[in-house]
Amino acid sequence: MTKLQGIRACVFDAYGTLFDVHGPMRKLSAEIGEKADEISRLWRQKQLEYTWLRSLMGVHADFWHVTAEALDYALEHFGVEEPGLKDEIMALYLKLEAYPEVVAALEAVKARNKLTAILSNGSPAMLDSAVRHAGLEKLFNMVLSVEDVGIYKPSRRVYRHATQKLQIHEAPSICFITANTWDAAGAAQFGFQVVRVDRFGLKDDKLPGKPAALIKDLSELAAMV
Repeated sequence: MTKLQGIRACVFDAYGTLFDVHGPMRKLSAEIGEKADEISRLWRQKQLEYTWLRSLMGVHADFWHVTAEALDYALEHFGVEEPGLKDEIMALYLKLEAYPEVVAALEAVKARNKLTAILSNGSPAMLDSAVRHAGLEKLFNMVLSVEDVGIYKPSRRVYRHATQKLQIHEAPSICFITANTWDAAGAAQFGFQVVRVDRFGLKDDKLPGKPAALIKDLSELAAMV
């Protein structure tokens, strides 16, 4: 097992790392039909693409707006036109389920006297809703949104925002945990010690910045920090 040295804080990505982004489509799969998984994957793909493209274009909109536009695209692509369905799916996105090991993993990290935070593309209202729904309010010292910066990850400005808010100015003193390969690359290139959670069987991206460690789920994290 990789042992990370000098860690003072564990900073977590939210969507796909703590919270299951494909839950809404699974819950409505009987209603949506056999394409539910494909729609969910395309929705997630477009959601992320739109954050990167808006950042490059300089036309920021918050994650709720981006998520809705990406869902519009995915539903239209698959010809889904059922009235009210989009609103129902979006409502479920505010109540995403945490992965099964999340609570125990966060408690174990807190028991090691590490600061804990979320650093997410999500808007403050979205993150507040998800954290409360999952019962994680007492397990984080702070929840940080890119809305404070006005640009999406993997901009260095977002990762720098975490160092400023945590008042930890040596980037390697922060362990950043994410299931997203592009986020792992961005955070590692910034200077964080990155642990990537391999929830989806993905290879590391061919980008500057490599994770320090790869784990199957968050239950392995506390022993590393």
